[in-house]
This record gives sequence, structure tokens and C-alpha cells, in this order.
Amino acid sequence: MNPFSIPEDAGALRKRRWLFLALVLPTMAALISAMAELLGTNGLSALEIIQLVCFAFTTPWAVIGFYNAVIGFAILRLARNPAAYVNPTLSRAGEDDPITARVALTLFVRHEQAEAVVNRLKLMRWELERTGLGRHFHLFLLSDSAILEYCVEEERCFAAFQAADPRPEELIYRRRPLNTGFKAGNMRDFCDRWGQDYDIFIPLDADSLMSAAALLRLVRVMQANPQLGILQTLVVGTPATSFFTRAFQFGMRQGMRTYTTGAAWWQGDCGPFWGHNAAIRMIPYRDHCHLPKLSGEPPLGGDILSHDQVEAVLMRRAGWEVRVLSEEGGSWEQNPPALPDFIKRDLRWCQGNMQYFRLLNLPGLLMLSRVQLVLAILMYVGAPAWIGFIICATAQAFFPTVGGNPYPVDLGIGLLVASMGMVLAPKLLGILDMMVQARARRSYGGGFRLLAGAVVEFFFSSLLAPVVSLAETIFMIGLCFGRRILWEAQRREGYRVPWKAAALGLWPQTLFGIGLTAALVIAAPGSIAWASPLLAALLFSIPLAVATSLPSVGEASAALGLCAIPEENDPTALVHQEQSPANVPA
Repeated sequence: MNPFSIPEDAGALRKRRWLFLALVLPTMAALISAMAELLGTNGLSALEIIQLVCFAFTTPWAVIGFYNAVIGFAILRLARNPAAYVNPTLSRAGEDDPITARVALTLFVRHEQAEAVVNRLKLMRWELERTGLGRHFHLFLLSDSAILEYCVEEERCFAAFQAADPRPEELIYRRRPLNTGFKAGNMRDFCDRWGQDYDIFIPLDADSLMSAAALLRLVRVMQANPQLGILQTLVVGTPATSFFTRAFQFGMRQGMRTYTTGAAWWQGDCGPFWGHNAAIRMIPYRDHCHLPKLSGEPPLGGDILSHDQVEAVLMRRAGWEVRVLSEEGGSWEQNPPALPDFIKRDLRWCQGNMQYFRLLNLPGLLMLSRVQLVLAILMYVGAPAWIGFIICATAQAFFPTVGGNPYPVDLGIGLLVASMGMVLAPKLLGILDMMVQARARRSYGGGFRLLAGAVVEFFFSSLLAPVVSLAETIFMIGLCFGRRILWEAQRREGYRVPWKAAALGLWPQTLFGIGLTAALVIAAPGSIAWASPLLAALLFSIPLAVATSLPSVGEASAALGLCAIPEENDPTALVHQEQSPANVPA
């Protein structure tokens, strides 16, 4: 019997989780033991002990990501219907099942460009109407804007939207006078006011866009499984001209497919929620997903900022399933157009995830839910651990080695290769998954362009990772002293980053790179070649920010088809109309 055709049940899911644990823990132990042997060749100094501890904190995400990717790749290649294999409800939801649920399509905004936001709502409304099922969906624009010019423009654009619609009563605009609780508070206010009128709501961010097919798919799957509380889609980037955006979302897309499929295999009914482009069952969300207010003052106390994963674990605590729809198609978002914007968004998420420390003892959570909160914390703790490892390794070079035993070079190279292979596995296997499918290759413009994009993205991410890791490290140190970042609207459109702005934002990376280079030249010149990728990323962080934002670089990459995504090569994709306001139906 083909193991990839066996329907999931509670017993099978339990076995998967134990198997996954049996893979992850020994692998982590082996990596940490190998590093201990390498560092302890001549006995462990205090600095080497700190290095070992730092290395241990970086291993969970790498190892889990590796096994998620390997398992996900196997499922994608061997299962007849990979998405249904990890989410059996999909096999019970027919493409023509009648829509019986009352659905609210809710778009949450604060200080966004109203015309672009309303255009997306128009497109979704237009597509739903074309299916003949638009009457089952009411569209909400739920604003937390407080600046007068944004409020006036929202009201004007939405009023024009209503005036042109044959059923304007199905289009609702609401603006809260106070941004209490941030987006989570906006969602809570909506549910308290309108929750009795709808069975399902689909939250969208200001940059979200979903096709009618994707929306109907969500609703039909929710109808097919009455115990399903949250169903999260795979959200991919929209076509972009900014080179930074193109390279980032190309790599993210390749890694997401294998990673998410593998994660869904063992997480099952305790899956993720990313805050948007998902279907949520109204009553259990309203009744069981109240976010607690954290003790203490911001940034780590007060209102919870990264609300999504907390709502997922609360939904699961109440006995409802949380699952992912691990198939691409019809669910999009915009990604940051330049490095400064990317870092700013990343630090907002970092601040929110660090609040999870105070939620680990929340009563009644499933063990897997607590693990998910811990992993969300480790996603950012790994950055200062990695930077700490580098600092300690550099400092160690200034102290003479006690003992005459040479370091085992083979072990060091093997550990480096194993660690890098695990980190890169989701993207590498994602590319391989596309390369073995003729149709998928064509969707990316052919195998050559797909591989060329992968090479470009590899060098891009190699330069990006150290820059972002140091930014996270500095920010997390600042959190301990009350530093925080405001959760405001992000820049959506591409632009050229000025040299002065890049220097003001990235001087710490440059200074750290200069100091690290000088230290290695003095204490360990033989290590310069090994450290050159890291040093280059830090030393050239300012030019990287400027160059990857240049319109000419983005236009050239688009013309060559570098880091192109399938929608870019599909002129019928809905996102092309979203990017051309003149094409938005009236």
C-alpha cells in the first residue's frame, strides 16, 4: 500500500509527530556534539563554551527546516494530491459544492493609499460576481486610520465603490476612532459588532489580493469540515519591478512550498495562522480567541502585536482545528520594495514574537501549541546567537591555544557543509521540485531562467542574512531597555533608496564589518577567505540597499526574466489587473 495515500487520523498524526521528534532531536544532538568536539580539541575555554551555547540556539530552526523540506519534497513528488494528503478535508470539498455559508471578506487598513486598497476590493468583488456567487460575500473595509487626509480619502473612494455597485448594502465601511489593540483589536471590534451575521470571515491585509477561485475554495473546505476553525492559504508575492522584492520573494516562494507541506504533515490540526488570507470560523474565534493583555509596559507588555499565532493556539485550545491549505494559487501579498523597509517589517515581527515569552505558561494550551510559540521565539533568538558565535570566535583568535592538538579540519568542513545544507534545503528542494516538472519549469520561463534565478537569489540571500541578523540583534538588545518600533503602514511601491538614508540605517553593519575584518587581519589572517562572504555582506550593506532598489536594476532583471514568478509570465493572472488601475472593472 502506498503510504502517501493513507488518510490522516489521530493515531497516524500522533505517530508522525513522534517520528519527527525522533528525527529532529538526535540530529540536533549530533550537530551540537560535533561542534563541542571541534571547539574542545584543546579543552573548552570560557569563550568556546559561550560559542557552543550560541550554536545550540541556532540549530532548532535549521534542523526543523531541513526535515520539513525533505518530508515536504517527498510528499510533493510521491503523493497524488499533496495538499489533500496533509489536509484530508480537501478531498471532501468538491469544486462545485454549493456555497451555504455567510461570508465576510474583511480588509483591515491604517494609513494606506485608499485608491489602491479599494481597487483590490473592486477586483475581488468583480471576480466573485462573475462566478454568480457574489451574494454570499459581504465586503468590509475596516479602518483604524487617524490622520484626516487618509480618512477623507478612504470615505471618498469607498463611497464611489458603493455608488457603482448594484447591491451597495453588501459593501460596508467602518472607521474606529481609536486604534485600540492594533489590528487584533480591529478584528475583535468587527466580530463583536457583526459576528452574529456571518459564519466565516476572511481577513485581508491592505496589500492582500485573492482570486474568486481561492476564496470559494476556502469556503468550501470550511463547509466540508465543521470542526475547522482556521484555514490558512499559502500566500505568495505579487509581480514586482523592484530587484530587492523580486529576489526576496523568488527565494521565499521556493522554500515555502516544501517547508509548509512538510510542516503540515506533522502539525496537522495544530497548524499556522499568518494573520491574513485565511478563512476563520466566526463563532469560535469570537468566543475563544480573546487575546490576553500582557503585564508590564510596552514593548514586551500591553497589547499583543503578533496576534496571529496566539489566535491559532487559542483556537486549538478550544478544540477547533487549525490547518494550512498547502497549495499555490490565487492568494497574494506585496513584499517590501527595499532593504530598509524589509528590516523595519522584520523588526516589528521580532518585537511581537518576543512577547510570546509571557504566553508560554498560558493555561490549557496543547503541548504542540507551546512548542510553536517557542519556535516563533527561536526564529529571532537565533540571530543574536549567530552574531554572538561570530564575536566569540573572533575574540578567541586573540588568545593562544592551550595544548598542541591541531583542530580537526575535516570535522570543521563537514559541520559547515551540514549546517549550510540544512539551512538551504527548503529552497534547494523547492527548485528541484520545479525542475522535475515540465509545466512548472515553463511557468517560470524555462529551466535555464529558473536556475539562473536560483543562483542570483542565493548570492542575494547570502548578502542579506548577515545584515538582517545584526539588525535583529541590535534591536533585541534595545528591547531589553524599552526600545520599540511603531506598527504603522509599510511602504508598498518601489523607490530608490538614497545613499544618506542607507548610511543612516546601516552604519552599524558597516562598522561591525570593519571591526571584524580588522580583528581577523590581526589575529587570524588565514581565516579571511572563509569569512569573506560574511565580511562582504557587512561591509557592502549600504551599497546593497541602494543597488537593489535602483529602478534600472529591477527593470533589467524583469526584462531578463531573472527571479520571475509564474504570475509574471501569465498575462491572465488577476494580479496584473491589480497593478494596472485602469484595468480595474468599474
